[in-house]
Amino acid sequence: MEDSATLKRRLKEMLVENLMLDDSADEIEDDQPLFGPEGLGLDSVDALQVVVGLDKHFGLKIADPEEAKGILKSVNTIAAAIEKNTQG
Repeated sequence: MEDSATLKRRLKEMLVENLMLDDSADEIEDDQPLFGPEGLGLDSVDALQVVVGLDKHFGLKIADPEEAKGILKSVNTIAAAIEKNTQG
């Protein structure tokens, strides 16, 4: 199991690559909101791509839209969900 910092780094790189973001992985804060004007400004189409990427790269399946809202808040919340999933 990789450490939390490595996992967050991989998550940020996946976000930048999958969504073709203008920000680099280094510019994304762990607790920065991913959606909305205060954050990265992702939208619902981006959310779908993130969900697919999380399944492909990390084996995290998110089927419930309500659950997705909680998980996809920030890099921290995604990392916590992946860690919880891999301990299962």
